[in-house]
Amino acid sequence: MRLPESEYDSNPTSPDFHPQASSSSLSPSPKANGHVANGYGNAINGSSKPPRSPVARVELPGAAIYDDSYIDREEYIRLVIQSLRDIGYIESAATLEAESGYVMETSRVAEFRRCILEGTWNEAEHALERLGVAEDDGLWEARFLISQQKYLEYLEAGKTALALHVLRNELAPLHTDPEQLHPLSSLIMCTDVADLRQKAGWDGAHFSSRRRLLVNLQSYIPSSLMIPPRRFVTLLDQARLHQISQCIYHNAPLTSRHFSLYADHTCDTDLFPRITTTILQVHSDEVWSLEWSHNGKFLATASKDKSVIIWSVGVYHPFAVGCLAWSLDDTILLSSSEQYIKMWNTESGICIRTIEAHTETVSALAWVPDGSGFISGSQDRKINLWGSDGKQRDSWGITAIRITDLAVTPDFTRLVAVGESAKDPTLPTPRGDSNTASTASRNGNNNPTPSAPRTPEHLMILSVSLGGQLTSVKISSDSQYALVNHAPDEIHLWDLFTGRLARKYTGQRQGRHIIRSCFGGVDGNFVVSGSEDGNVYVWHRDRAILLDVLTGHGSGSVNSVAWNPMNSQMFASCSDDFTIRLWEPLGGGADGESSSRLAHRMADDREHESEASGKGKGKSREPWVGEASCEHE
Repeated sequence: MRLPESEYDSNPTSPDFHPQASSSSLSPSPKANGHVANGYGNAINGSSKPPRSPVARVELPGAAIYDDSYIDREEYIRLVIQSLRDIGYIESAATLEAESGYVMETSRVAEFRRCILEGTWNEAEHALERLGVAEDDGLWEARFLISQQKYLEYLEAGKTALALHVLRNELAPLHTDPEQLHPLSSLIMCTDVADLRQKAGWDGAHFSSRRRLLVNLQSYIPSSLMIPPRRFVTLLDQARLHQISQCIYHNAPLTSRHFSLYADHTCDTDLFPRITTTILQVHSDEVWSLEWSHNGKFLATASKDKSVIIWSVGVYHPFAVGCLAWSLDDTILLSSSEQYIKMWNTESGICIRTIEAHTETVSALAWVPDGSGFISGSQDRKINLWGSDGKQRDSWGITAIRITDLAVTPDFTRLVAVGESAKDPTLPTPRGDSNTASTASRNGNNNPTPSAPRTPEHLMILSVSLGGQLTSVKISSDSQYALVNHAPDEIHLWDLFTGRLARKYTGQRQGRHIIRSCFGGVDGNFVVSGSEDGNVYVWHRDRAILLDVLTGHGSGSVNSVAWNPMNSQMFASCSDDFTIRLWEPLGGGADGESSSRLAHRMADDREHESEASGKGKGKSREPWVGEASCEHE
């Protein structure tokens, strides 16, 4: 919007403006009340007047910023003015307004903004009407938001009578659904300010609530009148996200070191983990499973040779070891062997407890996200919930599938279990309410099917039945996706929010063996899987493009892969060739700790610990191999 010519003569010259100075030498005006962001400060909201001549208005031909561009000059200049004000270049913004003839916002918008931020609510409603917001544009909804803020501020100030007046005479007439008013009316009973803020999800009049109100009111005012906050930055963020989506090898954290406005973003493929930097050769038989500790410093592996090795602590079972799970603080490692579950102290290698509650092979172990316990699943069709002390707390009873794997979403709302249909005509009728755990079974259709085994109250149930054999499941860090290995020769990505198949990944070989895949990379951008052909396969998660087939393992299946949770450029794989391989970029990773550095540090740590204990022989013979072990009784 153009600045009227008449305003030039009426605007006082800023005392800080020097016409001969360059833009970078202009001194910004003092911040109003400490606020400049988004044009919210009093001194920068249309009240900071452009300087009088010698700044002359520049008239340019056309409406676009370039002859071959579709970008409107007025919109562009107004966004630049907003950005300059946001970051504190107040005089530069005023100069640009004078030179271009465009203003960021009219005096009416500035007045409305001031009324909201200063809490002059009657004036705010009048200012809203002067902006031309009509009933069709949501005038009543906007008034409701203003009255709600007024109501909460009266309660905060202890003015209960005034708050009650607002509730009865302003909020109630504006809202047709009494059920929506009930939570607000119940706030009158709050005993103190902290209780009020907690129940209302509101931080008070003198914090950020008025600014959030202004953002919420923005949706009712045309953006051409009132520009959304930080609009230029939003556009740049959108451009960055688009560039990331086009970079199929993207594996860099969101820092200024990895992103520049001067050039389009692309990740160097040499920084992708595709080179074997370490081979761990201690197991004497097929290695079936592996898991990183949460701190990324230790790797646990389980083998057909009846051993679990925490590099560097070894523990032993009487049978081949199937699955592993670290506690959240990495002090306890769970392992399963046949129908037994063992809890190990990872520092001493001592078996804390042996649990025998299943009647068939325990096929899945998972700690719950709050660390209060863990869940076990078995081929006996049972899912049990255990406390962190190893005592059983609950059970789902008999499920409809012989469980091969399970996982709990990080937000602790869903349990996802996969397996084969029990095909038992004597299956008991499921017990409990309509809540169910997310399960995928082998019933031969792709439609969500109801299943209601008894569950703890905090877990939802959503049952999905699939054809084929399902061998493993992993959950994305945002709790939205489940990655399911689906024999033969497919990996499925399921959207847990919609209950629909989102992607398929193909190329690997899986027919007879249990293969465990994982998400990987800085944002879970990749899907990684072993294969019965002895290779490791890597896909781009969202585009389902096969990026690499990594060779190096010997004959037999690559059974499991695991990405280091603290190093986005390192993952591990284990194989029937008795080995574990660590994969990193050529020359080592750009972030985190390389395997060689980690190996030597771990060895030095163990030597230091042994010397401190008086033994003096703690350094391992090989850097990644520990000496401590404990026999199964």
